[in-house]
Amino acid sequence: MKIRIKGNSIRIRLTRTEIDNFGSHGYLEEHTEFSNGSFIYALQSRDGIDNLSATLADGKVTVIVPSTITKEWTTTETVGYQHNMDISDGKQLFLLIEKDFKCIDAPAHEDQSDNFEHPTNVC
Repeated sequence: MKIRIKGNSIRIRLTRTEIDNFGSHGYLEEHTEFSNGSFIYALQSRDGIDNLSATLADGKVTVIVPSTITKEWTTTETVGYQHNMDISDGKQLFLLIEKDFKCIDAPAHEDQSDNFEHPTNVC
């Protein structure tokens, strides 16, 4: 699972195996270790909500996915979902979850064997 954060946007990409695991378990979590702690990010499926949302608690960023979206996303060819979540003072947090595609000119250090085939074969 990859995360990209820029300003008020969070983008999460999942490989084939991660999509399968998320569909089966409804939860994924990654840790990035530092000398003084960990950065944790997670994807969690939840019943009774209509849109993507996110929380930050105890140093962990969690993107919450409606269970209806989880089921469709993990069992169809749908690439991803996005939502602008309202936060304080009229601001929004843009959320995007998507399947991770292979890139034609991938960096040599990145294993893409579990990524989805790129639909256009162009990066």
